[in-house]
Parts: sequence; structure tokens; C-alpha cells
Amino acid sequence: MKRVFQNVTEHTFDALVIGAGGAGLRATMGLAEKGFNVACVSKLFPTRSHTVAAQGGINASLGNITRDDWKWHFYDTVKGSDWLGDQDAIHYMCKEAPNVVLELEQFGLPFSRTKEGKIYQRAFGGQSLDYGKGGQAYRTACAADRTGHALLHTLYGKSLNYKANFFIEHFALELLMNKENNTCVGSLVYNMEDGSYHLIHAKNTIIATGGYGRCYFSATSAHTCTGDGNAMCLRKNIPLQDAEFVQFHPTGVYGAGVLLTEGCRGEGGFLLNGEGERFMERYAPSAKDLASRDVVSRSMTKEILEGRGAGEDKDHILLSLCHLPDDLLQERLPGISETAKIFANVDVTQEPVPVIPTVHYNMGGIPTNWKGQVIAPTSENENEIVHGLWAAGEAACSSVHGANRLGANSLLDIVVFGRACAESITTHHEKDEHIEDYDKDSLHEDIETYETFLEKEGSIGVGEMRLAMQKIMQNNAGVFRNDERLQTGVQELTSLYNQFDQVYVKDKSRLFNTEYVELLELKNLLDNAMVTMYSANYRKESRGAHSHEDYPERDDENWLVHSLGYLTLNDVNMKTRSVIQSTLDQEEVESIPLAKRVY
Repeated sequence: MKRVFQNVTEHTFDALVIGAGGAGLRATMGLAEKGFNVACVSKLFPTRSHTVAAQGGINASLGNITRDDWKWHFYDTVKGSDWLGDQDAIHYMCKEAPNVVLELEQFGLPFSRTKEGKIYQRAFGGQSLDYGKGGQAYRTACAADRTGHALLHTLYGKSLNYKANFFIEHFALELLMNKENNTCVGSLVYNMEDGSYHLIHAKNTIIATGGYGRCYFSATSAHTCTGDGNAMCLRKNIPLQDAEFVQFHPTGVYGAGVLLTEGCRGEGGFLLNGEGERFMERYAPSAKDLASRDVVSRSMTKEILEGRGAGEDKDHILLSLCHLPDDLLQERLPGISETAKIFANVDVTQEPVPVIPTVHYNMGGIPTNWKGQVIAPTSENENEIVHGLWAAGEAACSSVHGANRLGANSLLDIVVFGRACAESITTHHEKDEHIEDYDKDSLHEDIETYETFLEKEGSIGVGEMRLAMQKIMQNNAGVFRNDERLQTGVQELTSLYNQFDQVYVKDKSRLFNTEYVELLELKNLLDNAMVTMYSANYRKESRGAHSHEDYPERDDENWLVHSLGYLTLNDVNMKTRSVIQSTLDQEEVESIPLAKRVY
């Protein structure tokens, strides 16, 4: 006998944004600015979203320090992606970058300044002038080392100028779909405060829920980075694209995983092994410490594996800032100095900070085109869109980052594509448009499932299963991978995944039950972890962040394709999709031909 659920409230909006980080707020602001009735759902207060933790800056070819050109930025991004990025989306992002940053300045973002009063720009990894021939680029606009914090607060403040509706501390559970025409028409949402359900009915839905770094044991991600939007899509037979490409940031604080921005090296810091050697000169003779993140992370790991690590156990590397002037540290890296003291008990003016590569960013995610429309490939059309559904930010794979993201392209990504989603919707849709009906039977089943999650008994605690998942991911899908570890990871993770029905919560209450929310997040993390592990086992080459010891070379003949992982009840089905190698306008900027990636 089906239960009748009384505690369900229905709402109707022109548009729904799920997530209130940089991408979600920029989309919300853009929609509200044009008079659309928009709802923004967030499981956190907006200024607690993970965008607040971004440190180093946002890339744009402003040319405030040296001469620059967006086409050089385009080249660096394609090269950084190891040619797996879609060049039409990269074209759009890099061309829009200067306008977007100047727009943020007009919104009131407190950028650091040069003596002339221009926006200050620092050096970052993988950035060059004149198509790699002109030396280091200074392209990263920043607000000291708290750029994400400044960005998030600016966008939230700007959003409050308009009549956007915020559902704060509400957890998006499932997408509402019209099965007849494969259209998204909103979301089922859980109110964390009182345990009630809300049906938010909308003509267009934008997913901006961020990444899923907490699949791993050691990550710079907040504990709330659980891939909620990705998992919602997976459960509606929408695949994840390029999930195998997980970026390890070179400089996470040893033992804590807390991020130390690439800006440390951009301002003149450098890495040392246990023998006091600046070893990056051996791996990247030209770029050295400012090579791309995958190159630096692998180089650090090799130094450790070959016995040249620092410390008693020779299991980490040292980041030296001691030689930098005190006034520079105070002006450009104040937060880093504080972080190093709190998490490593190190005074950066006196001694180096112990660091280790740490999971930082997911290049893969929900497949989208350059407009932000979600794609669900079919046998007839590998670029088939899901009507009414959009994605932006780390949850999305547009794919501007390909196999490896360049530092400071993430803040650019979230603002450019959050803005693009809003502009596309307001350009092609009217306010108060008719909204398709949703599948009520499926919705009833979803609510029943979530009620069961809360009420059931079991034998495995939420924390116990989460830790088991994180260790499997860390041990088998880390910086270096091989067939044996990946196949072991597939077997162990699948076995764990199939035990989820044994997970239970001790707290059965409905009033702000954080244990229950952690269970919901765990389910989403497991969905993402499964696709990531299977995708990594599927790709038989080394490219960007995916370093496969049994296949050490990039294989363009067989693997210049996007992977697509479809989650089933017990495993993951893998397919592929073509990489878009043409730009939006070949006359404006030509495609970058394949080449060996050297720094």
C-alpha cells in the first residue's frame, strides 16, 4: 500500500538554480536581473559555498602587467587540457574572460591593485605569452590570496539587489522529469530544517552543485563537496563525462590537505626535496615550479617514491617562501601565512611548509555544450540536449579543462558559464512560459525511497562506509594508476556500493538531522566514485591528470575521446563521445593542432 505524503509543498518559478557557489549565484543574478522569477536552492548559506575557498585568482588577458592576448590564453588552455578540451567552449571562455573580470570589478570585487591602480595580475602555472614562445604570462587577476572569498561575497551581495528567491539549507534530491519528451521541469527538494519536501516546478533548471572531491581520503574540498547534482543526473540516465580526470593540487598542507595556492609559486616561492634541491628544473626545464598542476604533482610524487622526500619518513615535499620579502607576504599572501601557521605550525618567513599532492578538482562532470545545455548523447546524435536542463561550474564538463585544469581557470569557468546559462535562458525563453508536467509515479517512488533511508535499520554506519570508499579511491585511483590497482578498485568499490542498503542512521528525527544529510551525501559520493573508478579503468593511456603506468604515452589514435559513464544498479557502462576540435569561428582563432605537451 502506497503512503500518502501530506508534507509536500509545490512552487512554480521561471527558472531554478541548484547551488549557490560562484556559478549558481552568477546564474541567479543574471536571471533575476532580467526580471525572471528565479529560485536558488542551496544546502549551505551562500557565502559558505566552496567557492569561498578559492585563493589564487581568475584568469583573463587584461595585459595589466605584460602585453597579453586572449588567443594566447586560448592556446595555453588547450595545451593544458592535453588536447581533450572542446575548443569551441575554450574559445568562448577565453574570449569572454576580460569582459567578465571587468564586470566583476564593476560589481565591486576588491581586486588587488598595481601602483597605477590597475587590477593586479600574478603568474600562474601553465600560462605563457605568444603561444608558448614569449615566456611566463602574468594573467591571473586576484584579491590577495582570498579571491574566491571576495568573488562569492560580491556575487551574493549583487544577487540580493534583485528579487531572487533563496531556499537556504534545502537539499536537492532528484530532478523532476517529463519522460515523454525527456525534459527537466524542476527538482524535488528536502528542507533540512523541518524535514518537509518541496516540489520546485521550473521551465529551466541549472545545476551548479560543485565537485565531489570528498570521494577521496585527502582533499582540499570542503566536506560538502559531494557531487549532488552529478548524482541526480546519473539517476536520470545522464552520464558523467571524463570522470577519470581528477586533479591533484601540488601543494596541500601535509597531514591536513588544506590548500596553499599556486599563487605562492606565482609570487616567487619554489619547491624543495629532502636534499634541499629545486627538483622541478629536472622535470620542466622551462616552466619549472610553474608547470601545469598534473606535471608538478607527478614530479613531487616521483621525488618521494625515489627516496628524496622530506621529513623523517621522506614522505612529503617542502614549499619555500622564506626568501620572499615580509611586505610581499603580507600584501599578496596573508591568508597563506595564517594557514601555514594553523595547520602546519610553520612560520613561512623562517622555514618551508611541508606539502603533498592532494585531490583538488574534478575535470569531469555533467556533459554540456558551450552554452551550458546538458547533453545526453544518443546513437543518432552524440550532442543531444536535455531540454530544460543546464549545468555550470565544477559540476559541469563543458569541456574547457579537458584532462587537466590550469590554475585560475576554475573561477573563470564558473562566472563565464553561470553567466552564459542565464543569458541563453533569458534570450530564448519568456517569463511565465508553460511548464511541462512531471512524472508523478516516479516522484512518489523517490519520496518513498528517501523515507526508507531515514526509517530503516542496518549494520553499517554512515562514517564507516564513507571512510571505506575514500580509502579505496585514494589507494587505487591516485596520482599514479595501473591496471592492477584500478581493477582492484573496481571490484572493491562495486562490492561496497552494493552494501549501501545496509547503511543506516541512528537519529530518526526530522528536525535538522545532520546524520541523515550525511547519508544523502554519501549516496551521491558513491555514485560519483563508481563512475570515476570505472572511467579510470576504462582509459588505456596517460593524458593530463590520468597517469597510467601500464600505458605511459598519450594515445591520440584511440583515446582522443571523451569518456561517458552511465551508472546502472550494480556497475557502470562506458561509452565515448568525440572531442570538439574546431573553434566557434575558425577565422577569428584557428584550432590548436595536436602536439607533444612540454613545459
